[in-house]
Amino acid sequence: MTSMEPIRNKVAESDIQVFNLEDLWDGCDVAEIDIAGFLAEGLVLREKEFRVRVKEFDWRQYAGRHVAITCSTDAIVPTWAYMLIASKLKDVAVSTAVGNRTDLIRDYFARALEAVDWEAYRGANVVVKGCASNIVPESAYLAASLRLQHVASKIMYGEPCSSVPIWRRPSAKPAPENAARAVGSALPTRKA
Repeated sequence: MTSMEPIRNKVAESDIQVFNLEDLWDGCDVAEIDIAGFLAEGLVLREKEFRVRVKEFDWRQYAGRHVAITCSTDAIVPTWAYMLIASKLKDVAVSTAVGNRTDLIRDYFARALEAVDWEAYRGANVVVKGCASNIVPESAYLAASLRLQHVASKIMYGEPCSSVPIWRRPSAKPAPENAARAVGSALPTRKA
């Protein structure tokens, strides 16, 4: 009768660090405000009417949410109109951005990646976790891998148990002691 060896989790025992971009997301809902709803016939911005509509609008419905400010029509919307709406959302929304939901999420992750302490990954083998995320944009994966290349030894994508290699820091090869002499002796000599 043979005794069974305990099952070992080699992944847990490895020196791999997992960088999960989903951990950067705060979990808040994303909403879109369409400026067209504040315009005359959805197309024309008449300043006085626009300001009245913005003032009378109930902004509290966006409390605790990220808000993308967009325009679904071909209206020419001056920059100040976006600024006015953003000013109403300042103390209500978690964040605001011009564009659609995708634009807001991309901007959010760009800011979040700026705040990461990348030194924590110095010399590490890092797996950028990325299977089946419905919130993390591809641009965030790209930005994370570029930043990790400054500090990590190796970057992989996926899960620690089944990852795809992305990049490895080249190993520094020591120069041979007699490199100059070796190169010089390898040169052909000219016969007289």
